[in-house]
Amino acid sequence: MAPLGSAYGEQAGNVVVGVSDSLAGLAALRRGVREARATGRTLVAVRAWEPPEGEALYARRPETSWARLWADEARRCLERAFDLALGGPPADLRIVRRVIRGRAGPVLCSVAASADDLLVIGMARRRGPLARLRPRPVHRFVPARAACEVLIVAGPRLLPQEARMLRRGAGAAVPGRAAAHR
Repeated sequence: MAPLGSAYGEQAGNVVVGVSDSLAGLAALRRGVREARATGRTLVAVRAWEPPEGEALYARRPETSWARLWADEARRCLERAFDLALGGPPADLRIVRRVIRGRAGPVLCSVAASADDLLVIGMARRRGPLARLRPRPVHRFVPARAACEVLIVAGPRLLPQEARMLRRGAGAAVPGRAAAHR
């Protein structure tokens, strides 16, 4: 039996990446691009979103203009992730961008529904004494329910002071302000 894919060595299925602008999400996007290039697959970048107050509260008082605003922000986050991770979308790949309303785990599993797909998600390292108590719903949901192979990419290890600088943003790097934060 011939292997799946075309005569040019391309594999069937897509590389589906759950996109966020977190460090782990950016690492997953970079890895997804590498996998898509290596296998000749289409890269499907997925950004799932929900109303900030949750679907249940939104259903009680729906406001379509706010929903459009959140969907637009999800689109901007998707584009920003390509810029932050890669300096822009790669020109040598077929890329499909999807912004879908719903919880991240079920959305990713529904997009990567073929057994030939590869689903790539990022996982941030937990920090602090109570880190084990905080749930990781996407990382529990996706590997247990995905119909395809799942690749979990760990986020980078940061020293505590590096993490603080990133949380504070560019203001911490301004000369003369560094002494004020000590």
